[in-house]
Amino acid sequence: MAATPIVNVGYHATNYYVIGGGATRLLIDAGWPDSLPALLARLKRSDLALRQISHLLVTHYHPDHAGLAQDLADRGVTLIVLDTQRAAIPLLRGLIKPEVRYLPIRETGCLHIACAESRTLLRRLGLAGEIISTPGHSDDSVTLVLDDGAAFTGDLPSPAIDPANAAVAQSWRAIRELAAARIYPGHGPAPVPLR
Repeated sequence: MAATPIVNVGYHATNYYVIGGGATRLLIDAGWPDSLPALLARLKRSDLALRQISHLLVTHYHPDHAGLAQDLADRGVTLIVLDTQRAAIPLLRGLIKPEVRYLPIRETGCLHIACAESRTLLRRLGLAGEIISTPGHSDDSVTLVLDDGAAFTGDLPSPAIDPANAAVAQSWRAIRELAAARIYPGHGPAPVPLR
């Protein structure tokens, strides 16, 4: 199986990935609130334009991963919200300092799906894979695992870092069951081989 095109357009110590090709590229995570110019600059440096991104998947609703979600939605990017994430969206505002310009997410324009429906949606986007719930860093954390072995884990900690956390251990078991081979984390170097 050919590897899916992946471009890291991250900035401010957080990774954001554009995956796929053509007119239905998917952005994994969206930057800090009030940082749209930085994201647009990173896209331009990577020979990408915002209009090439059709959908956004947020791995979890913390400011460095979801802060620009509504800014992007207002520019035509469809935000995918998993059933396990809905409760976290209104809590995001409380994690952002009052003086920071933040556009609260309006769920009416989002694409709401269950994790079980993710393979069908991804197929429509030209991607082979599935999105699974992977709590451990936060209850709303999800991971996209592509059939080619790439896994986008957001901030899911390594089981070696938190060996007593049963949720983390179970999340990594689920990722391994989908034959993940390369991890694309929310922070740090990428990809990292899954051992």
